[in-house]
Parts: sequence; structure tokens; C-alpha cells
Amino acid sequence: MDFEIRKDRTPQGPRKLTQERAAYSRLMQQGYSNKEACRIVGIDVRTGQKWRNGRKPTGTQRTALLPLRAVAAPSGPSRYLREDERIHIADRLREKATVRAIAAELGRSPSTISREIRRNRHPGSGGYRPHAAQARADARRPRPKPGKIAQNSELRDFLQRHLDKRWSPEQICQALRDTFPERPEMHVAHETVYQALYVQGRGELRRELAGALRTGRARRVPHRQATARRPRFAHPMVMISERPAEVEDRAVPGHWEGDLIIGKDGASAIGTLVERATRYVMLLHLPNGRTAEQVRDALVETVRTLPGHLVRSLTWDQGSEMAEHGLFTLATDIPVYFCDPASPWQRGSNENTNGLLRQYFPKGTDLSVHGPEHLAAVAAELNGRPRKTLGWETPAERLHKLIAA
Repeated sequence: MDFEIRKDRTPQGPRKLTQERAAYSRLMQQGYSNKEACRIVGIDVRTGQKWRNGRKPTGTQRTALLPLRAVAAPSGPSRYLREDERIHIADRLREKATVRAIAAELGRSPSTISREIRRNRHPGSGGYRPHAAQARADARRPRPKPGKIAQNSELRDFLQRHLDKRWSPEQICQALRDTFPERPEMHVAHETVYQALYVQGRGELRRELAGALRTGRARRVPHRQATARRPRFAHPMVMISERPAEVEDRAVPGHWEGDLIIGKDGASAIGTLVERATRYVMLLHLPNGRTAEQVRDALVETVRTLPGHLVRSLTWDQGSEMAEHGLFTLATDIPVYFCDPASPWQRGSNENTNGLLRQYFPKGTDLSVHGPEHLAAVAAELNGRPRKTLGWETPAERLHKLIAA
């Protein structure tokens, strides 16, 4: 230190301890406790607390004493607690306010306030010190910080040695905890290891060690963003939001919903078509699989058996079996509208019908054993059931009325 510690530790009166305060500040930055720093500098513990936490003006002390800050950082608006919020917390705690009440007043989560109070209570008195809490938060905030692996050669050697053995980062981190249970400075998360390998410029681990990872990649492959999704099909989809309004209110017949019910191990399938206005059901026979070409051909063959005015549109989900929707529209002049991802309610009639069909075609069974005659019989049985939503008419009766009209 650049000054001589006082031998005489009697009170100094109003004399300003400029050198002692500067030395105390350096010791606190180095991680000394308040008590130890005060002993080295030669001041009373309460003086150190006042320097660290600050002091409001009193009758004898006209000017306020600003808190000692390790790092002078602005406390502007951010997702972190600000100094004025910490002062509000301290004031409300003295008024015996609850944590939830304080959180509501500040617009913060109760857990945020609870952690802040628990982290910054004085170990002796139990009081909350807002200025000291702000000083510690400002000291922790500056970036970049030196990495844990770069600072600890023993940890770095352990990681490199086990990466050479082709251990995964998660296995290595668990081994660190088992090998050094009482040394937290030797514990890291596996994400820390990945960053030491992948983040350019850190240089905490040898770059060639990335080749020992199971992926063998020297850099991370970023996840696709929602705004950068690749097209689902080669032919652009027309989404359900662009479907005509007449489809939604079911006033005009001829708008169909379609889907597949899948058999055991995904090896077989049956196509289902439901007319929205009449709930009339038609089943597609797919004996040889459910590729896009096979589904397209089955759809074309089925819709050609109906009058043109009863086939106006088709709504389907974004399953891969509809990859040939462009050719289907070209062959039949029927537009296909696609539901949003993970939105089965947008084909409610079809989903309801698929549930009814599971009584005939249980899950986990081979659907390829059902021939076209059996599928036609099942569809006829469903179309002959009276439906409450149709005023207890059957789908077949309602469809025949439309054909006759």
C-alpha cells in the first residue's frame, strides 16, 4: 500500500481519512470482508460500513456520504433492479410490507424481490441495505468476464484430458463433481465446456478438441428461426386464413376436410374425407402405402365420383402425404387449403369423424387388410346414422337432398 497504517487507532474526529478510504476501497475490490479490510486499514468496523453503504445527511453531518462503489456503473432502466427500486424495497420493508405487495408496486415478480432481500440482508442485524446491494450488482454487471476455464489451469487440463478420451461434456462435468465434491471452483456446466470449444476468440480449450465430440463439428449449427422456415412443399401452400368465408359458416355445400388415420407402426393408412355442411364421409383405399403420389391418385379417383358442384375445396393438415397438392389441383380444379401447424381444431368435423372411425379401425392394427368393399360399408354405416347437428337427419339424407336440388 502507498501509505503507512496508523499505529494510533483512536478516533480522529472530523479529519477526512482520504488515504484510508482509498485503501479500503481497493481491499473490498480484492474480495476482503468489511471486518478484515477495516482491521488492515485501521478504522472502526462501523466506519467501513458507512463507507461501503453510504449515509444520509444528519443533524451533525450536513452532507450525505455516497456509498463506496467498486465499479461506477449507471443504474438506468433495464430488466435488472435499479437503485431507486432497491431503496423502495428497503423503505417498504421498514413499514412491514409483504414481498407480494412490494412486487406489485414495482411491477416485478415476487420471486425477484424475495431473492433480492435474501441475497442482500445484513448477516448480523438482518436489515436490507439498498446502497450496498446496488454496489454489488454494479460490480457484477460489467462484461466480458474472464472465463472460469481460462483462469483455472487444473480445470482446463482435466477437461482437455477427458475430451481426448472422447468423453462428452456432460459426462466430464459429472466426473468433476464426483472427483472434486468439496471444490466448487472445479465445477462447471456442460454448456460452459461447449462455449469454450465453439465461441471464437475465447481460446479456453484447444480448438482441435471439438473433433473429439460425437458430432465432430467445429462450430455450432444454429436453429432455424420461425421467420426463416424452409417451404414445406415445393408448390406453395394456400393457408386456411385465405379460405373463402362461405366455407367457415357451412352454408354452401361442397367444402371437404381430409386426413389420414394411421395403422400399426405407421405402415398402413386409410384416407378420410368429410363434407363440412352434411358431415358425409368418404374413405380412401390406400393398399400400397401413403406416399404423396398414392394419396394424390386416391383423392383424384374419389372426387371424380361426385358432382362438380359438391366438390368446391379441400382442407388438409400439413402432412407430407399432401406434397403433390399442386398436381391434385391441376387435375381436378379443386383448391387445397392447409391448416396452421398443430391446429387440429381447424378441421373439427374431420377430427370428430376420425374418432368415430377408430371404433371400426382400432389404433395399433394393420389397416391394409381392409378392402375397398369394407371401407364403403363402414362409410355407408356412418352416413346412415342420424346426427343431432343435422336436426337428426342422416348425412346421406342431407346429401341426397342437395343432389336432387
